[in-house]
Amino acid sequence: MTRLSQKLTMKLKEALVAVMPVVAILLILSFTVAPIPTGVVMSFLVGAALVMIGMMFFTLGAEMAMTPMGEKVGAKMTQSRNLILIVFLAFVLGVIVTISEPDLQVLAHLVPSIPNSTIILAVAIGVGVFLVVAILRMLLNISLAPLLIVLYIIAFSLVFFVPQEFRAIAFDSGGVTTGPMTVPFIMALGIGVCAIRDDKNAADDSFGLVALCSIGPILAVLILGMVYMPDSGQVDVAAAHNAADSVELRKMFSGELPTYMLEIAMSLLPIIVFFGLFQIFALRLRGRSLKKIIIGLVYTYIGLTLFMTGANVGFMPAGSYLGNVLGGSYKFILIPIGALIGFFIVKAEPAVYVLNQQVEEITDGGISANAMGMSLSVGVAVSVALAMIRVLTGIPILCFLIPGYAIALGLSFFTPKIFTAIAFDSGGVASGPMTATFLLPLAQGACSALGGDMVSDAFGVVAMVAMTPLITIQILGLVHRIKQRKGTPADIALAQFEEDDIIEL
Repeated sequence: MTRLSQKLTMKLKEALVAVMPVVAILLILSFTVAPIPTGVVMSFLVGAALVMIGMMFFTLGAEMAMTPMGEKVGAKMTQSRNLILIVFLAFVLGVIVTISEPDLQVLAHLVPSIPNSTIILAVAIGVGVFLVVAILRMLLNISLAPLLIVLYIIAFSLVFFVPQEFRAIAFDSGGVTTGPMTVPFIMALGIGVCAIRDDKNAADDSFGLVALCSIGPILAVLILGMVYMPDSGQVDVAAAHNAADSVELRKMFSGELPTYMLEIAMSLLPIIVFFGLFQIFALRLRGRSLKKIIIGLVYTYIGLTLFMTGANVGFMPAGSYLGNVLGGSYKFILIPIGALIGFFIVKAEPAVYVLNQQVEEITDGGISANAMGMSLSVGVAVSVALAMIRVLTGIPILCFLIPGYAIALGLSFFTPKIFTAIAFDSGGVASGPMTATFLLPLAQGACSALGGDMVSDAFGVVAMVAMTPLITIQILGLVHRIKQRKGTPADIALAQFEEDDIIEL
């Protein structure tokens, strides 16, 4: 019991470090240039408390359940050597974990003129297909970079056949659907698949699943856009409810809590059923291992329920109100304020912690969690600043995405393979629920105050957040490569990747 208390205390400290800077920024702004009603501030603070407690339970639950489940399923599935079975299970698993993703429901409501069920099914099938592609890439030892180049060329070709107002939403979908439910399981699945390989490229190839699975939703939504040809539609900005007193504030959260309890339960159910069947017919885990996974699933459920309640009820309205105030009176500080918030808010993404820890473990400390965290923070800061420039100027999103992805794909020719895979994974990981519930409403509020087009100007924040880490993480890889050549002791752990520093096309 003492050991559990120590772990929870450590996770709570990590959550405090991640969330408190965002709280401090909003409070400073609310007492200076952006006055916010007291009820909205109080709901934000309650939401922040729930987000921190939720992160504490979720990160512990991911370590105990989601990661071991993914690794064991991936290893056992690959050991069968039955290619048809592997393809079938990978497709089913991709569909299941995507339908389980809470953020997919948000995306479905945002896309105009297309039925929600159609969006969900299309995106789930897209992820299922590309999870199959990702696993086959690992098994056949196919280089990731050429595959990414071909797929993004296809995506950017399709984008010209859908309405301009729809393009940002299509690229947002790639980041939104790789969230806290999908990422830990899929990343662990990759590690499990590569665990049975003994070649020198196994560690490199254990990353890249999230990168490929992020492309599936983009292509699926673009194809739907070509079929339905939706117009810009109407988008509702999150309303900031100014609670009159503490009782009304309590009712706000207690009224929404059952909704998220049910939503997260329904999200976890398909994964639990799949793992249960896999456990009965293949894994047959017993004793402590199985008990640990079950307890971890309970922690994951509690954590995600509290996190999503706090983010949606507390963070989303506050972000929208802040954006509206800044856009109306102090529009030119939107860019630096957005960059500052972006720098810190990525640390509060639940799946970012999972990514950073897995990278540090798989590289034996050669790529530290701190280095990953700093690179992600810089990338997201730049992306939010660029998103605010779009809100202010109305510049089309392709003017940013095309050169951004061109730079990212160009860097892949010079960066060590493992950094390329990690970088493209990190794009999907960084654009999670905190982006959807705070940064997107921030942009929407500012866009509303400025009188811009909500769909074409405000949307695209998630796409920008998913793009810039591809560049910053690969720059981190180039720095490590230079240090390796100089024989820096801190980079000795990366020596195992030295022979594969340059991607062979």
